[in-house]
Amino acid sequence: MADISWLKAQPIAHRGYHDMNKQVWENTLSAFSRAVDAGFAIECDLQYTADSIPVVFHDDDTQRLCGIKGDVRSRTAGELGLMAIGGTKDKVPTLTQMLRLVAGKVPLVIELKGRKGDDEGFAAAVLETLEGYKGHVALMSFDHWLLKDLKALDAPYPLGLTAEGANPETFFVHEEAMQLGLDFISYHYGHLPNSFITKERTLGKTIITWTVRDRQAEAYTFAHADQMTFEGFDPREALVS
Repeated sequence: MADISWLKAQPIAHRGYHDMNKQVWENTLSAFSRAVDAGFAIECDLQYTADSIPVVFHDDDTQRLCGIKGDVRSRTAGELGLMAIGGTKDKVPTLTQMLRLVAGKVPLVIELKGRKGDDEGFAAAVLETLEGYKGHVALMSFDHWLLKDLKALDAPYPLGLTAEGANPETFFVHEEAMQLGLDFISYHYGHLPNSFITKERTLGKTIITWTVRDRQAEAYTFAHADQMTFEGFDPREALVS
């Protein structure tokens, strides 16, 4: 297995280092620039546009972030690139724009947001966009079919399962995904510890958590996992005794 110790070396800013969408909004170039300046790794989400371009956006619909109702996948990257996020100067960025900004300065943990039956070419487009990028990158998804696609395409990056659940019935599904030969897991911190994660840790898998929003959750993460994906506070600030 390739060395992925970098994945747990620094806190991972959830959707970039935003300020809970007050002035700096999630998954924007401003949030990514702020994370780079702070030295945090960056977690972000990818959607797939009508013209087959990966863009950095979380939701299936543009209403919450752009104030305009509509399916993100029915629009082109150019159309999304004109849509203001939260009424700010930031527009929906392409993966290419984000890579150009970050330029290998901090690690990237990229989640592909799938839609079953509508993802043909998505994994390939992501890998094509990443080709030649100089910097640490890991790819992950909740969606097993996208992980299978990435594996089939011999993705040269660490691959991870994004998951949650405390019910043992869900663990069988997670274990099926891990049989693809994945390298790490991003798990909901509130569902730890559990037998699935304990087993994977004994097998040497790196475990990161989502989404940590306070010091209590941070302490809980490091009792049961290797690193956190956080938002809403600054992990660099000293704890007040």
